[in-house]
Amino acid sequence: MSGEYLITKAQQKDLEEILKLQHLAYQSEAALFGNKDIPPLTQTLDEVIEEYNEGLVLKMTDGSGVIIGSVRAKEKDGTVYIGKLMVRPDHQKKGFGKRLLLEVEKYYPGKRYELFTSTRSKDNIRLYESAGYREFDRKAVDDELIFVYMEKV
Repeated sequence: MSGEYLITKAQQKDLEEILKLQHLAYQSEAALFGNKDIPPLTQTLDEVIEEYNEGLVLKMTDGSGVIIGSVRAKEKDGTVYIGKLMVRPDHQKKGFGKRLLLEVEKYYPGKRYELFTSTRSKDNIRLYESAGYREFDRKAVDDELIFVYMEKV
């Protein structure tokens, strides 16, 4: 098949595949903390369906239709909260995460965008900064975990 990658709205039938991708993609995040008990790895299909019903879920597929990336977003009071940005490990570092992030913004033009990651996720922070996001807050969850909140206005 061609090397064409498409970003489209996910359908409800895609959510199980997206959850499997999530479990694969977040292994590296779990490894940063030596803890597999992080929310993206414990999330259930029902919880993903709930997020799907409340907001936007995008998927990126390769030329053969396999989902290799996804992102979720939900708007509230003029702010678009972006989460669960993921790309298959064997497709990372190719600009797909940034493409997904910028695609979300097309669905919610002219809004304030907010997302968060952990201070240990240096690659994520670099990606978000390259897409125009800036840190505006930090919150310590515990001694090990500090979230960095980033926004794009």
